[in-house]
Amino acid sequence: MTSRTHGLAPSSAWTPTPGKPPLSSRLLRATWRGLPAKQYEAGLEPGLVVPAADGSPLVTDHYFPRAEGEFPALLVRSPYGRGLPWSPMYGMLFAEQGFHVVVQSCRGTGGSGGAFDLWRNETPDARATVSWLREQPWFKGTLGTIGPSYLGYTQWALAVDPPPELKAMVVQVGLHDPYALFYADGVLRLENALAVGAGLTHQHRGTGPFLRATLRLHRRLRSLTTALPLRPAYVSARGGEIPWVDEVLAHPDAEDPYWRGASLGEVAERLSVPTALITGRYDVLVDQTFEQYARLRRAGCETSLLAGPWTHTSALQQGWPEVFAESLAWLRAHLCGDRAELREKRVRVHVGGADTWRDLDDWPSGPAVATPWYPTAEGHLTPEAPTGSVPLASVRYDPADPTPSVGGPLLSRTAGPRDNAALEARDDVLTFTGPQLTEPVDVLGTVTAELSIATDTGCPTEVFARLCDVDEKGRSGNVCDGLGRLPSAEPAAEPAADPARITVSMSPTAHRFAAGHRIRWQISAGAHPRFVRNPGTGEHPLDATALAPIRLTLHADSALLLPDGRELDLAAEDG
Repeated sequence: MTSRTHGLAPSSAWTPTPGKPPLSSRLLRATWRGLPAKQYEAGLEPGLVVPAADGSPLVTDHYFPRAEGEFPALLVRSPYGRGLPWSPMYGMLFAEQGFHVVVQSCRGTGGSGGAFDLWRNETPDARATVSWLREQPWFKGTLGTIGPSYLGYTQWALAVDPPPELKAMVVQVGLHDPYALFYADGVLRLENALAVGAGLTHQHRGTGPFLRATLRLHRRLRSLTTALPLRPAYVSARGGEIPWVDEVLAHPDAEDPYWRGASLGEVAERLSVPTALITGRYDVLVDQTFEQYARLRRAGCETSLLAGPWTHTSALQQGWPEVFAESLAWLRAHLCGDRAELREKRVRVHVGGADTWRDLDDWPSGPAVATPWYPTAEGHLTPEAPTGSVPLASVRYDPADPTPSVGGPLLSRTAGPRDNAALEARDDVLTFTGPQLTEPVDVLGTVTAELSIATDTGCPTEVFARLCDVDEKGRSGNVCDGLGRLPSAEPAAEPAADPARITVSMSPTAHRFAAGHRIRWQISAGAHPRFVRNPGTGEHPLDATALAPIRLTLHADSALLLPDGRELDLAAEDG
């Protein structure tokens, strides 16, 4: 980190403009309940022009509290436009609480000049914006950043070399690694690519264009995701070529030079700016948030973590009262010196299955104490370890009818916990179910699956693993899941052939399996269209013109590892 000081512009009188936030923002603001009472009326200076690092004009709106006095500033940099929902959620709400709020459109979006790039512009343009801030008579040298999703990435971009004015960050369901948003172990997260492509291309143009693009994508989703070959159909569905999307699709290897510098994960390992992190258990970026937390903790940086029962979008909708209160408390503590609303413990997590919150001193780090559960040939889960590696069960994956994705960490409306009954009734899904529990089982940490699998083709093959909670009525609800990839190998003509070993991380979670419930392990060869389907031929999934089935055979020396959750201390909930 570079140590330096900067002088602010000479103090001069600043006369607030009479502008009000847009009517649409005020109407949406009026619908929200459960938020702290506003302290000030919010004013607005719209359409300011800030020079980017290359001189391109960055269109910027300045919200401010209509009151005398000095107030800290917040920087919100967005590629999604500056209107709904960003105007009321960040501009209005935080100005009402006593902050200057600068909401800026990233280069090439929302009327700003230049061309949008997925990551290369954000660090220099954030620095250029801070230089502009120093010249504003209302800026008094205390700065924070806030925002969700890609607005989290723009925060990490400024923190690459944080200016001395930066005193706090609030990263909500935030991104730091674009590659991991689009790929899992080299497998394209197809639904993410479609949704993010539509969002970054159309949302900054306004609500109307974004809704039309989203509806068009929804109508064409099935025909698009099952097209052969897929790549030209994708271009057609999005209305033409989008250079940055084409580049993402052309570089599936994380080690490709194209991705060099894209991930900002290492920023957290040297950061000293107090940083609050917010996510949901079904957030599409939940793994990235927990990675950010672990890195910040290793760096000794002051940090907090809020993990709710939310998806990527519901955190900013149903979860907004909690998210806003958490964010406001953090910013007041570090920008205003008011720590009254900060909680005592570093981590607050919602516990699935118990529908309760727990405050923890920390999130588990390092290898967790885990309980192994083993599959049996009868479809059971047992704590009894097997004596060998015999074949247990086989499943035939047919890419002409790919195993569908149901719920989980998605960007679509179907995200979150869902009934898995229809999915588990398919012939291409294996399930292994434990006995009815006589007492609760609590899980806290990252669930993993250790799989011993052979295939009959030798082609690279995906394995999707999911943990489910089966209630007394037999309803199977997804808790967490993950995808891993078996590399190319010699095809197994016989089920007893030497299997390959693979470990699948199934994301961090906090969950209680209640007494009377059962633990279920679900295994398949994909989740489509969440992940691109494997054609079974060894061809690139985007360019394949033919399909071939794959048979997977699971061996007995596989295990589901559940991290111990006694730290949740839910004994009081047992009555």
